[in-house]
Amino acid sequence: MSTEATTLRMLDRADKEVMKLTRADIGAVYEFMHKFRHNPENPGLNLKSLNGDSRLMSARVNKDYRALLLHIAERDYLLVAVKHRGEVYDDLTRYAYRINRITGGIEVVDLAPVGDSIIGRVVPPEAEPEPTQKPLFDTYTDAQLLELGVSEPLLPQIRNLTTEAELLELLDRAPQLTTDVLFALFDGTPYDEVLQQVTDPVRADEPVDPEDFEAAVERPATQVTSDDEALQAMLGEAFERWQIFLHPTQRKLVEKKYNGPARVGGGPGTGKTIVALHRVAHLARQLPPGADKPILLTTFNRNLAADLRTRLMALGGQELVSRVDIVNIDRLASRVVAEAKAGGSRRVVDDNKVPELWAEFLVETGESGWDAEFLSAEWTQVILGQVLNSRTDYFKARRPNRGRSLNRVERDQIWQLTERFTTWLEGRGLWTWRQVAQRAARLEMDRAAAAGATGETSGGFHRPRYRHVVVDEAQDLSAAHWKMLRAMVAHGPDDMFLTGDTHQRIYDNHVTLSSLGVNIRGRSSRLTLSYRTTRQILADALQIMTGEVYDDLDGGEEDLAGYRSLLRGGRPTFRGTATWAQERDMIVDQLATWGNPTNGSVAICVPTKELAGDVIARLQAEGLPVVEIGPDGPKQPDGIHVGTMHRFKGLEYQRMIIAGVSDGLVPRQMISRYRDSDPKRYQRERQRDRSLLFVAATRPRDELVVFWHGTPSPFLTSRLVQRQLM
Repeated sequence: MSTEATTLRMLDRADKEVMKLTRADIGAVYEFMHKFRHNPENPGLNLKSLNGDSRLMSARVNKDYRALLLHIAERDYLLVAVKHRGEVYDDLTRYAYRINRITGGIEVVDLAPVGDSIIGRVVPPEAEPEPTQKPLFDTYTDAQLLELGVSEPLLPQIRNLTTEAELLELLDRAPQLTTDVLFALFDGTPYDEVLQQVTDPVRADEPVDPEDFEAAVERPATQVTSDDEALQAMLGEAFERWQIFLHPTQRKLVEKKYNGPARVGGGPGTGKTIVALHRVAHLARQLPPGADKPILLTTFNRNLAADLRTRLMALGGQELVSRVDIVNIDRLASRVVAEAKAGGSRRVVDDNKVPELWAEFLVETGESGWDAEFLSAEWTQVILGQVLNSRTDYFKARRPNRGRSLNRVERDQIWQLTERFTTWLEGRGLWTWRQVAQRAARLEMDRAAAAGATGETSGGFHRPRYRHVVVDEAQDLSAAHWKMLRAMVAHGPDDMFLTGDTHQRIYDNHVTLSSLGVNIRGRSSRLTLSYRTTRQILADALQIMTGEVYDDLDGGEEDLAGYRSLLRGGRPTFRGTATWAQERDMIVDQLATWGNPTNGSVAICVPTKELAGDVIARLQAEGLPVVEIGPDGPKQPDGIHVGTMHRFKGLEYQRMIIAGVSDGLVPRQMISRYRDSDPKRYQRERQRDRSLLFVAATRPRDELVVFWHGTPSPFLTSRLVQRQLM
């Protein structure tokens, strides 16, 4: 037996094969890899070349399965697929391996003709397009397709494709870039946009030698893992594929060196959180040894922060987590204030209580010249949000998205009222999370200023708290949060990394990052491929967003152009009824249709806590186990999950019902009072409610059902509403 070490790496496409196997066969694959790395000449492995080709080889996993291996160099192999023995030996010319001239990565191409096997999801007949004899890609030359990165051996088959069903069959076993390019072209994306959005982000940085496999296997485009422990974890029952492998576009963003703050955007399910987690792991690998936590990973709400910790632990274990401070943004601000003993013993109240407190204050003080809601928003968004410490600062402050303009006299009146209101709150032993954020931002800004004044930027008490800051769901943070974070990390390479999507903004925080010292210009990227939900669900979710314009966190506009999915399924269901009681009956009937699954794979989403209570009571009366989704997420994994739209941020289900999507509930009736008095606020509140519905509609992976009673929400276009009549 040879004692010389053998390298066996695993290509990500092999993961697709392995994850379809039984638990016993998955174990056999891991056992095979372990044996191979120790001794590939083991007679029981039966390693041999395929069809006389010395590079592509097969080896025995067990009596039913064979591993396809690419021989890279001496004692260096790449596992490219796991196939049933019949598939391997029935046609030894079926597989081709190539180095993609665009990405420089290794591709293993399945050359089986379209029509030999149907692989993938069964599509309902009504979802099939009318067949056509016109080739799907006849408007593009071979040279154009190759420039986009399409796999050259597949060109003859691509030229013969005439239906979507044929395309899906081919792409189910095509290399990743070929799949991404052809789907984008099929969806109508212009050639130049496909080149820019799909191909250029994964283009190799150096010229590609199509014969140099040793160089190719080291490139990010060849997604592999070689560590025995990582392979075992990847094959383990509870370990998800994303925790090992990244799409080449994502990997390039994760491993790139940035000269300053960088932002990754993209629609729901495009992997932004995955990118953030892997970015943390990448930054941690560059750290010198130590026991400190120089990396901050933060997000807006508590349940997302808890989820980030769980997933980061799965990704890198305690060794990785021990170097990362994982905390939601308000708790971080509270910690800063507590350290400075700046908060006293005051109790923090939720920001949604602030309008009520302002109303109470105005009644007690007899002030009647201003509206409580207006003063609440001005105080939280402008004065606290921008960390304004003086009347002079307030006089000079910009007030974006506030609608009503104010003259100098009015600003003076408001400033005096806010000072009195702050004193009033303090007398009651109260303050708000916005106040905590403002105080924390000021403390950190003063701390950073002291460091600059003393020159103690790399040592001593005034050194920055963190070397790197990573923010998930960046669209939900306020200006004060950003000022605090900016002061916590020194300006420099890889200082801040942000992921988020303004289409999913569910809190009233609108910021321009460059004005807060977070300059992302030239360092913004966008993910467009959804891995979570089907094309049919995605298409209807995008209908909900029709007509809205969203910002890009830096003064520009952002859209969902090119946002797409490769998964297929049935069309979502849209149904209305006369009353809320009848709608609850429909919920019960729909659950019965699905077999009343209680394994946590089904959820029911409604606009308000009252409606959630009604649904919970009805399901309990039916004897069904119900789990309410609280601020920290579902209280337990099993059961039927029920919660308000706010609670579904970051969650994912196999099937989902969104109920109560009625006019007056979505959007809220109360915002109509701003329609004439404050049109900008009306538009902002309406956009926030639309985003909530969009977030909810993009949580399910396979099936979506939308119910309403009375008049449907205006966010449901006529095309969606008319679906119930079909």
